Amino acid sequence: MDAIQKELQSRKSEIKKEMKLLFNANNRITEWDVPEANEKEAAQMLLDTMQEALDEIKEEILSEYN
Repeated sequence: MDAIQKELQSRKSEIKKEMKLLFNANNRITEWDVPEANEKEAAQMLLDTMQEALDEIKEEILSEYN
């Protein structure tokens, strides 16, 4: 395992925790702003938005290094 793999492996749980915190914070804001919202639908839309952002980051990185 090289240095980058070791570094990221050592922080893997922290990164996952931060992603969950980001989701939960945005989910709470949605619930505050739209109290009558369908919680399941709102959560799925939020997950879709987060996935879209990750996909965009991935594309930027791939195009930068290709």
